[in-house]
Amino acid sequence: MNFLKKLFGKASSSSQDGTVERVINETLKGVLERADLQLSYEITSVTEEQVTIEVSGSDEELLRDKDGQLLDALQFFMKRVIQHQLPESKVEVVFDSKGYREESNQALLDLAEKLKQVAIEKNRSVYFRALAPKDRKVIHQYLANDERVKSRSVGEGLYKKIKIFPASQAEERRGRGNGRRGRTETAET
Repeated sequence: MNFLKKLFGKASSSSQDGTVERVINETLKGVLERADLQLSYEITSVTEEQVTIEVSGSDEELLRDKDGQLLDALQFFMKRVIQHQLPESKVEVVFDSKGYREESNQALLDLAEKLKQVAIEKNRSVYFRALAPKDRKVIHQYLANDERVKSRSVGEGLYKKIKIFPASQAEERRGRGNGRRGRTETAET
């Protein structure tokens, strides 16, 4: 239990005493010092729903390595700390570094567009590599805007592939599926 208190800090007896910004400042200062990372941060946007934190410094390349895993880890950790110290707070925390999130999302959308065109032109299913839930959400929302294709997540676990297929195939399968299930037809007189 002491380990968790050291990691997340003590839960505030009165969540009114602490603010999200104070918790973020105290926690990030400690994490960056203990990790010996040459990074600084700035809280760039604060609303009731979301806090955006811009991270920069000489070690910022580490934030972008391996598809931004360190950036995601900081974001996830900070979310858990806030949930622990301020249980009533439902604020979303977003970490970014020099527009990395926007670049990453744009690269995903560009690839999704290419795969969508392949699925339409060849009238067959194509698969997107295994992705984290936040990345799959970006792609599913983008593809939902085009009635010619459908998408769905395929696989087990946290990282799943995305299947992109022509909407006509979905309709054909629905029609065939109804026949196999003993569809009843009514005769008109």
